[in-house]
Amino acid sequence: MDSPLYFCGLPFTGRQVGRKLNWLLGSGQIRPVLKGVYVDARVPDTPELRALSVTRLLPPDATACGRTAAWIHGIDTTALGESGEPGLQWTNQPTDTVELAGLQVTSPASTALALATNLPRPFALSAVDAFLRSGATTLDVLRQLASHSDQPRIWQARRILEYADARAESPGESWLRLRLLDAGFPRPALQVHAGKYRLDLAYPEPLEDGRRLGLEYDSDRWHSRPRQQARDERRQEELAKLGWHIISVRRPDLWGSYPALELAVGSYLSQQPRLPRRW
Repeated sequence: MDSPLYFCGLPFTGRQVGRKLNWLLGSGQIRPVLKGVYVDARVPDTPELRALSVTRLLPPDATACGRTAAWIHGIDTTALGESGEPGLQWTNQPTDTVELAGLQVTSPASTALALATNLPRPFALSAVDAFLRSGATTLDVLRQLASHSDQPRIWQARRILEYADARAESPGESWLRLRLLDAGFPRPALQVHAGKYRLDLAYPEPLEDGRRLGLEYDSDRWHSRPRQQARDERRQEELAKLGWHIISVRRPDLWGSYPALELAVGSYLSQQPRLPRRW
């Protein structure tokens, strides 16, 4: 017979269990939901659980906003910033909200526009792409909101919305697309089919040598083990037989000042990239 859920399955703070906290975490009986808040490990992750967890930390009558609201709405924290944490952002200012588990949360559209306005550009794009892919809002809605907004830096949001695309399947694909656009290259096609494969980004028109150019964002999570790397090599060999040049891109290729990615793409497209990098 299963033991009862800790705190009836509701989120709780570390202070509520005191010295037992490390033991409960170490034994796998509880798990962190966000910094300082925990839940029984058997409780599934849902927007309602996230909202309840945030209420343990917010002042009364506060509205969750920004990265915190995006996390509650189900957006991966990788898309929201380098820390990988949703943080604790809230406001008492009037805004468009929805209620989740008794907590006022800025609506998906309002949250996405705020992030497009205020986050650094790569994360602004990955956050908006993630919202669009989730179906929680649409590009038309966001563009309409942006056209009527007079917020500082709304110019950034309007530009990000020109680039946003619901077909991006990961933050890395969003960052890669922004790198290409910032370098002055044509807008790449997304999720392009090539034989039995699908490429993250591609320039499907034949190049000077008659071949085509595809770009793949390879995250460490899915492409770092020997078996995964062997699979990637077979994939590249088969794509080469189909007439594709493939550039595999890892996270270090996107972040930093050295423009190896832009130079490689430019050599294939016969175009000088716009440099230096902007981020």
